[in-house]
Amino acid sequence: MGKTLKRTAAFAALGRALTAGARGGPSLGKRLAALPRMIGATRRGEYDGGLRLAMMAAATVYVVSPIDVVPEAFLLILGLADDAVMITWLAGSVLAETERFLAWEAARPTVVPGRVVR
Repeated sequence: MGKTLKRTAAFAALGRALTAGARGGPSLGKRLAALPRMIGATRRGEYDGGLRLAMMAAATVYVVSPIDVVPEAFLLILGLADDAVMITWLAGSVLAETERFLAWEAARPTVVPGRVVR
């Protein structure tokens, strides 16, 4: 039951994220362009996306891993279905997290931290 709810939430997030550009939200291009900034801000400890980025990286490794080819050879449709669900979750997560990051980025103060030198 828990996996079904997570999959439903992932599909819902994907649907919301894909239609956000049409509703005035960030476009897909802006979201993808925000990925390197989001990763950098997370690495510097400025943005709290570490766990979410780690989960997205693990999902990417799972999908592209050659080890996962073996179940597809034996399970055919079921083996491909788990990849389809994972790709859908990954796409929804990336789109939702980049939207969250862009909102965080817009809310940040524009003052550069430091001190004034006279």
